[in-house]
Amino acid sequence: MKIAFAILATGSLAALATPAAAQADPDSPFSGFRIQGTTGYDQITAGSSVDDDGNDNNDQSAEGVIYGATIGYDVDLGNIVLGPEAELTGSTADTDYEAGDFEGFGFGNVSAGRDIYVGARIGVKANPNMMFYAKGGYTNARLNVRSSDGTTEFDTNYDLDGYRVGGGLEYAFGKNLFTNIEYRYSNYSNAEVDFDGTLPDSDRFDVDTDRHQVTVGLGMRF
Repeated sequence: MKIAFAILATGSLAALATPAAAQADPDSPFSGFRIQGTTGYDQITAGSSVDDDGNDNNDQSAEGVIYGATIGYDVDLGNIVLGPEAELTGSTADTDYEAGDFEGFGFGNVSAGRDIYVGARIGVKANPNMMFYAKGGYTNARLNVRSSDGTTEFDTNYDLDGYRVGGGLEYAFGKNLFTNIEYRYSNYSNAEVDFDGTLPDSDRFDVDTDRHQVTVGLGMRF
Protein backbone atom coordinates (compact mmCIF):
# COMPACT_ATOMS: atom_id res chain seq x y z
CA MET A 1 0.00 0.00 0.00
CA LYS A 2 2.84 2.40 0.82
CA ILE A 3 4.50 1.73 -2.53
CA ALA A 4 1.22 2.11 -4.43
CA PHE A 5 0.53 5.40 -2.67
CA ALA A 6 3.99 6.72 -3.53
CA ILE A 7 3.61 5.80 -7.20
CA LEU A 8 0.11 7.28 -7.35
CA ALA A 9 1.30 10.54 -5.79
CA THR A 10 4.19 10.76 -8.23
CA GLY A 11 1.92 10.16 -11.21
CA SER A 12 -0.59 12.72 -10.00
CA LEU A 13 2.01 15.47 -9.72
CA ALA A 14 3.42 14.61 -13.12
CA ALA A 15 -0.07 14.73 -14.65
CA LEU A 16 -0.70 18.12 -13.09
CA ALA A 17 2.58 19.45 -14.44
CA THR A 18 2.03 18.33 -18.03
CA PRO A 19 -0.99 20.47 -19.03
CA ALA A 20 0.38 23.39 -17.06
CA ALA A 21 3.64 23.41 -19.01
CA ALA A 22 2.19 25.73 -21.65
CA GLN A 23 1.67 28.37 -18.95
CA ALA A 24 5.18 28.07 -17.54
CA ASP A 25 7.51 31.05 -17.62
CA PRO A 26 10.29 30.14 -20.11
CA ASP A 27 12.68 32.54 -18.35
CA SER A 28 12.15 31.03 -14.89
CA PRO A 29 15.25 29.45 -13.28
CA PHE A 30 12.93 26.73 -11.92
CA SER A 31 11.42 25.55 -15.21
CA GLY A 32 12.58 22.82 -17.57
CA PHE A 33 14.76 19.71 -17.57
CA ARG A 34 17.47 19.47 -14.91
CA ILE A 35 20.35 17.16 -14.07
CA GLN A 36 22.54 17.27 -10.98
CA GLY A 37 25.26 15.50 -9.07
CA THR A 38 24.31 14.52 -5.52
CA THR A 39 26.42 13.70 -2.48
CA GLY A 40 26.09 13.80 1.30
CA TYR A 41 25.67 11.83 4.52
CA ASP A 42 23.94 8.44 4.57
CA GLN A 43 22.76 6.43 7.60
CA ILE A 44 20.87 3.12 7.52
CA THR A 45 19.40 1.90 10.80
CA ALA A 46 17.05 -0.64 12.31
CA GLY A 47 13.48 0.66 12.12
CA SER A 48 11.44 2.25 14.85
CA SER A 49 9.68 -1.05 15.64
CA VAL A 50 12.99 -2.66 16.63
CA ASP A 51 13.75 -2.34 20.34
CA ASP A 52 17.46 -2.66 21.09
CA ASP A 53 17.64 -0.64 24.30
CA GLY A 54 19.10 -3.61 26.17
CA ASN A 55 22.49 -3.21 24.47
CA ASP A 56 23.94 0.24 25.06
CA ASN A 57 26.89 -0.35 22.72
CA ASN A 58 24.80 -1.37 19.72
CA ASP A 59 23.49 1.54 17.69
CA GLN A 60 22.59 -0.81 14.81
CA SER A 61 23.62 1.57 12.05
CA ALA A 62 25.63 1.72 8.85
CA GLU A 63 27.00 5.13 7.92
CA GLY A 64 28.80 6.53 4.91
CA VAL A 65 28.73 8.91 1.96
CA ILE A 66 26.02 8.92 -0.70
CA TYR A 67 26.96 9.76 -4.32
CA GLY A 68 25.04 9.74 -7.57
CA ALA A 69 22.92 11.69 -10.04
CA THR A 70 19.41 13.10 -10.18
CA ILE A 71 17.29 14.09 -13.18
CA GLY A 72 13.97 15.89 -13.21
CA TYR A 73 11.61 18.20 -15.02
CA ASP A 74 10.03 21.19 -13.30
CA VAL A 75 7.15 23.49 -14.21
CA ASP A 76 7.00 26.97 -12.69
CA LEU A 77 3.35 27.93 -12.15
CA GLY A 78 4.07 31.27 -10.50
CA ASN A 79 4.63 30.78 -6.79
CA ILE A 80 4.41 26.98 -7.07
CA VAL A 81 6.87 24.65 -8.81
CA LEU A 82 5.90 21.04 -9.66
CA GLY A 83 7.82 18.22 -11.26
CA PRO A 84 8.75 14.52 -11.37
CA GLU A 85 12.28 13.34 -10.64
CA ALA A 86 14.41 10.19 -10.58
CA GLU A 87 17.69 9.37 -8.89
CA LEU A 88 20.35 6.67 -8.96
CA THR A 89 22.88 6.65 -6.11
CA GLY A 90 25.46 4.50 -4.42
CA SER A 91 26.82 4.70 -0.89
CA THR A 92 29.91 3.84 1.13
CA ALA A 93 27.76 2.97 4.18
CA ASP A 94 28.57 -0.39 5.74
CA THR A 95 28.34 -2.23 9.04
CA ASP A 96 31.16 -1.95 11.53
CA TYR A 97 32.43 -3.08 14.91
CA GLU A 98 32.03 -0.55 17.69
CA ALA A 99 33.28 -1.17 21.24
CA GLY A 100 33.81 -4.82 20.28
CA ASP A 101 30.19 -5.22 19.22
CA PHE A 102 29.10 -6.09 15.68
CA GLU A 103 26.69 -3.58 14.14
CA GLY A 104 24.40 -5.80 12.07
CA PHE A 105 20.95 -4.16 12.51
CA GLY A 106 19.20 -7.39 11.53
CA PHE A 107 20.77 -8.04 8.12
CA GLY A 108 24.27 -9.29 9.01
CA ASN A 109 27.56 -7.93 7.66
CA VAL A 110 26.44 -5.64 4.84
CA SER A 111 27.44 -2.70 2.70
CA ALA A 112 25.01 -0.38 0.92
CA GLY A 113 24.49 -0.98 -2.79
CA ARG A 114 22.63 1.00 -5.41
CA ASP A 115 19.48 2.94 -4.60
CA ILE A 116 16.81 3.79 -7.19
CA TYR A 117 14.30 6.53 -6.41
CA VAL A 118 11.32 7.72 -8.50
CA GLY A 119 9.14 10.49 -7.18
CA ALA A 120 8.07 14.10 -7.45
CA ARG A 121 8.47 17.37 -5.64
CA ILE A 122 6.47 20.54 -5.05
CA GLY A 123 8.17 23.85 -4.29
CA VAL A 124 7.21 27.30 -3.06
CA LYS A 125 9.37 30.22 -4.20
CA ALA A 126 10.72 32.49 -1.48
CA ASN A 127 12.05 34.91 -4.12
CA PRO A 128 12.81 34.69 -7.88
CA ASN A 129 15.98 32.65 -7.26
CA MET A 130 15.16 30.58 -4.16
CA MET A 131 12.53 27.97 -3.33
CA PHE A 132 11.68 25.57 -0.53
CA TYR A 133 10.35 22.18 -1.61
CA ALA A 134 8.92 18.90 -0.35
CA LYS A 135 9.35 15.56 -2.12
CA GLY A 136 8.12 11.98 -1.98
CA GLY A 137 8.04 8.74 -3.90
CA TYR A 138 9.18 5.12 -4.23
CA THR A 139 12.65 3.82 -3.42
CA ASN A 140 14.29 0.44 -4.08
CA ALA A 141 17.59 -0.05 -2.26
CA ARG A 142 20.09 -2.88 -2.17
CA LEU A 143 22.21 -4.17 0.69
CA ASN A 144 25.20 -6.34 -0.24
CA VAL A 145 25.60 -9.16 2.29
CA ARG A 146 29.17 -10.25 2.93
CA SER A 147 30.11 -13.55 4.58
CA SER A 148 32.83 -16.20 4.57
CA ASP A 149 33.21 -19.79 5.76
CA GLY A 150 36.98 -19.33 6.02
CA THR A 151 37.59 -20.57 2.48
CA THR A 152 34.91 -19.09 0.24
CA GLU A 153 33.62 -15.54 0.17
CA PHE A 154 29.85 -15.23 -0.27
CA ASP A 155 28.16 -12.16 -1.71
CA THR A 156 24.35 -12.01 -1.65
CA ASN A 157 21.95 -9.09 -1.90
CA TYR A 158 18.86 -7.89 -0.08
CA ASP A 159 16.54 -5.83 -2.30
CA LEU A 160 14.41 -3.47 -0.19
CA ASP A 161 11.18 -1.69 -1.24
CA GLY A 162 9.83 1.39 0.49
CA TYR A 163 8.90 5.05 0.33
CA ARG A 164 10.86 8.29 0.66
CA VAL A 165 9.82 11.73 1.88
CA GLY A 166 11.95 14.82 2.32
CA GLY A 167 12.39 18.52 1.85
CA GLY A 168 15.00 21.05 0.91
CA LEU A 169 16.10 24.44 -0.30
CA GLU A 170 17.19 25.21 -3.85
CA TYR A 171 18.99 28.33 -5.07
CA ALA A 172 19.40 29.26 -8.75
CA PHE A 173 22.52 31.08 -9.95
CA GLY A 174 20.74 32.50 -12.98
CA LYS A 175 18.74 30.30 -15.35
CA ASN A 176 21.11 27.37 -15.92
CA LEU A 177 23.07 26.67 -12.73
CA PHE A 178 21.62 25.74 -9.34
CA THR A 179 22.47 24.17 -6.00
CA ASN A 180 20.32 22.57 -3.32
CA ILE A 181 20.49 21.04 0.12
CA GLU A 182 17.92 18.57 1.43
CA TYR A 183 17.03 16.03 4.08
CA ARG A 184 15.30 12.79 3.11
CA TYR A 185 13.88 9.93 5.15
CA SER A 186 13.23 6.48 3.67
CA ASN A 187 11.46 3.50 5.23
CA TYR A 188 11.77 0.02 3.74
CA SER A 189 9.03 -2.41 4.73
CA ASN A 190 9.49 -5.28 2.22
CA ALA A 191 12.55 -7.24 1.10
CA GLU A 192 13.71 -10.26 -0.84
CA VAL A 193 17.04 -12.07 -1.04
CA ASP A 194 18.55 -11.79 -4.52
CA PHE A 195 20.96 -14.67 -5.15
CA ASP A 196 22.16 -13.12 -8.44
CA GLY A 197 21.04 -16.06 -10.57
CA THR A 198 22.73 -18.81 -8.55
CA LEU A 199 19.44 -19.66 -6.80
CA PRO A 200 15.85 -18.46 -7.17
CA ASP A 201 15.13 -15.23 -5.32
CA SER A 202 13.47 -15.65 -1.94
CA ASP A 203 9.83 -14.89 -1.22
CA ARG A 204 9.19 -11.33 -0.12
CA PHE A 205 9.24 -10.78 3.63
CA ASP A 206 8.57 -7.91 6.03
CA VAL A 207 11.38 -5.70 7.32
CA ASP A 208 11.57 -2.36 9.12
CA THR A 209 14.62 -0.40 8.02
CA ASP A 210 15.07 3.37 8.20
CA ARG A 211 17.36 5.57 6.14
CA HIS A 212 18.36 9.15 6.89
CA GLN A 213 20.25 11.27 4.38
CA VAL A 214 21.43 14.88 4.22
CA THR A 215 22.54 15.77 0.70
CA VAL A 216 23.85 18.65 -1.35
CA GLY A 217 23.50 18.94 -5.10
CA LEU A 218 24.97 20.99 -7.93
CA GLY A 219 23.24 20.92 -11.28
CA MET A 220 22.41 22.37 -14.66
CA ARG A 221 19.02 23.24 -16.09
CA PHE A 222 18.27 23.13 -19.83
